[in-house]
Amino acid sequence: PDGGRGELLRSVDFARSCAEGDHGIVLVGWSLGGAAAAGLTLAAARLDVPLAHTVCLAGAFMVADPISGHRATEQLSAGRAGTPFTLLHGVHDDVVPLAAGREFAARLREVGWPVDLRELSADHATIAGAAYDRVAERFGPATDEPALRVAEEVAGEIAATFAR
Repeated sequence: PDGGRGELLRSVDFARSCAEGDHGIVLVGWSLGGAAAAGLTLAAARLDVPLAHTVCLAGAFMVADPISGHRATEQLSAGRAGTPFTLLHGVHDDVVPLAAGREFAARLREVGWPVDLRELSADHATIAGAAYDRVAERFGPATDEPALRVAEEVAGEIAATFAR
């Protein structure tokens, strides 16, 4: 009934209980999970969630996030910048349009929120190290060399957030 909000917030509580020191959590979400990560990031101060960085992989920012029930772009206002975003989006994504990432990045910049948008040679699956099985109609782990190279690049981008 709550669109997954309760489960997501319980997951954040678990991550917080495992975190060491005061470094904050690096939050990563893919597709609708990217929208959820964005929603949580935008509400982090209100929810007292210690985030260090948020990485969204092919974030579906054109839909409402389960944290607020609103699209991320509707929640932005000047003077309220917080946790930096890294947005990674595949230029060959046919599920979530690249425009969704570009528009969210532009809106973040307009209000002074730190954001880095990277457009990678990937599709919706490979951006997350996955492959889509059309017969089973689900995602599974990628095994082909090009997808694994993308996964390595994405992992490097996520790891780099720890040094920022």
